[in-house]
Amino acid sequence: MAEAAPPTRSRIPGSGLAKGLAVTLRTMTKKTVTEQYPDVQPDLPPRTRGVIGLFEENCTVCMLCARECPDWCIYIDSHKETVPPAAPGGRERSRNVLDRFAIDFSLCMYCGICIEVCPFDALFWSPEFEYAETDIRDLTHERDKLREWMWTVPAPPALDPAAEEPKEIAAARKTAEKLAAQAEPQEGDS
Repeated sequence: MAEAAPPTRSRIPGSGLAKGLAVTLRTMTKKTVTEQYPDVQPDLPPRTRGVIGLFEENCTVCMLCARECPDWCIYIDSHKETVPPAAPGGRERSRNVLDRFAIDFSLCMYCGICIEVCPFDALFWSPEFEYAETDIRDLTHERDKLREWMWTVPAPPALDPAAEEPKEIAAARKTAEKLAAQAEPQEGDS
């Protein structure tokens, strides 16, 4: 027994073209979502991860960021400097002084490990994303450029008013109140 052929549907000639034009007309009447990038800057979320900025004053040249970087794209050079004693009769100390801090963004995979391991908050995410270069060798940015990006880092979000006060702030406030209470009787005696 032969199988019966499926029934054929009669197609109206040009119906596919009509459906396509209907889709085109529908999309032409909607508002566009495309932004013309160089002319219109995008609205970035507040904590956007762009590039890494360096707050040089906090860097103690501990080298944790360079050691933990999986791509080995952080280059740090330093030298030791002798610091005179803070009080008379004290001893001299030595400290590391930062000579070079560079990040090769052609190797960086933007994992953020360097920022997380920094114990002194010297590295931050900057929302800056326009740092393209015509030559790959120019993607190694020195500390001057990294310092410039630090100014684009947004301030941390405000604390929730209903949240518990941080222990550090509470301890500092109590110490300040004790010092103020001790200073009042001394002022009254004079």
